[in-house]
Amino acid sequence: MVPTVGTVSAISHIPEATVERLPVYLRCLVELAASGTRTVSSEGLADLAGVNAAKVRKDLSHLGTYGTRGVGYDVDYLRFEVSRALGVANTWPVVVVGFGNLGRALANHTGFTERGFPMIVAIDRDPDKTGRSIDGVPVHGHDQLEAVVRDHAIAIAVITTPASAAQEVADRLVDAGIRSILNFAPTVLAVPDHVEVRAVDLATELQILGFHLQRHTG
Repeated sequence: MVPTVGTVSAISHIPEATVERLPVYLRCLVELAASGTRTVSSEGLADLAGVNAAKVRKDLSHLGTYGTRGVGYDVDYLRFEVSRALGVANTWPVVVVGFGNLGRALANHTGFTERGFPMIVAIDRDPDKTGRSIDGVPVHGHDQLEAVVRDHAIAIAVITTPASAAQEVADRLVDAGIRSILNFAPTVLAVPDHVEVRAVDLATELQILGFHLQRHTG
């Protein structure tokens, strides 16, 4: 399901820093709703999210949501508004390119499907994996990438290939019409301006943690 033009224009002004905090707010709101909590103050949400209350109020004001003085925010309504802003009120089919250990782990993480990002299909070069389902995920050959994107109306691609293969994969994904890529390969991808890439380099994150650990224990 693709958001309407009105929805897109309404959220296009949200600052990037706010966008990065919205998933945290959403996770907190989901937990509050599950516990039966019906309203939450900006201070309460701030404590759960690990930010200050003024930042919460400013972030949520970008959604046109201001809460009620003395009452706070309606949890269900705020969850809907944050979900809509993030696009998780829609369903965005995902393809995993590179179905090794990391790709399989991501595809089997049920939390993605619950949030509107089902990893419905995979691509891999290994002929021992292709042409069958692994852990419930159909795996297709590398030469079928474009057809998979088209036939499954893929919205987002996750790249978990080795670094040496990632740019070629990204080029083919872009040519196939993909505009959103989550890249786990340890390399910087060159893509057109209209394509959004989010990079997750696990080794780099561990090295940064190692730096801080050394600083505090050295």
